Amino acid sequence: MTYPAGPPSPQPYPGRSTVCVRHPDRATGLTCTRCERPACPECLREASVGYQCVDCVHEAARTTSRGTTVAGAGPGGRPVVVPTLIVVNLAIFAWTAVQAQSIASNADSALFDAWALAPGLVAAGEWWRLVTAGFLHIGPLHIAFNMLALWVLGRDMETVLGRGRFLAVYLISLLGGSAAVMLFYAPLQSVAGASGAVFGLMGGLAVVLRRMKAPVGQVIGLIVVNVVISVVIPGISLIGHLGGLVVGAAATAALVYVPVRNRNTMQAGALGGITALLLVIIAITAAMI
Repeated sequence: MTYPAGPPSPQPYPGRSTVCVRHPDRATGLTCTRCERPACPECLREASVGYQCVDCVHEAARTTSRGTTVAGAGPGGRPVVVPTLIVVNLAIFAWTAVQAQSIASNADSALFDAWALAPGLVAAGEWWRLVTAGFLHIGPLHIAFNMLALWVLGRDMETVLGRGRFLAVYLISLLGGSAAVMLFYAPLQSVAGASGAVFGLMGGLAVVLRRMKAPVGQVIGLIVVNVVISVVIPGISLIGHLGGLVVGAAATAALVYVPVRNRNTMQAGALGGITALLLVIIAITAAMI
């Protein structure tokens, strides 16, 4: 009976016995198959071809490029931004409930008055409302739905995009929803919620799946259901949702479809361009109110 041959044994160093390059007090007749320097058995590691010294093994590990996702992120990153955003939203909701002395009527809090998005107030100079409104929620069901959606959608998106890119898409989607509200809502009509950013993640996930040539049917179905809910249930900002959806999809496409060469620079330029366009739209709209 024959057995498969194992890896070749370390080969003796040509010529006379010499000393290990890492242990001068140890004589050896073995060499590294990569750099051909003498090395003792303790300093050799099994490689795909022969045995290599620990220095060559470390150098190979350092110079070997890691695989990246379609957006250029390193593989296997643990979600950090998503749970952080959830904690921030929950903390702000809790503070509004304390201020209003009611969980169900937390919108009566002073923080809502200062942070909620109203186009007329933005036009009057309160620009922070474009972002802060995305961290306010009206009642427990509102925040529960949005945070659940953020958790389900955000974990995969953060893994694919990477932390910095994911946060950029989230905030740009939020700004996209605010820009839509500025365009189509009455000056004193008030809006709040992270739904614009969450819809942006839905659109972004559809783009990512398309880029990876994976089925997008379930995500498209989820988007359609949520749009229908936004139409049927009164008090939900359909315009803000659609604005976030479109901008989130565009921002994600700018990340996953750019060429690999100079990818980081091109991604930053594309996201910066989308943000600048939104700010121009908001500024023009504010000037017309």
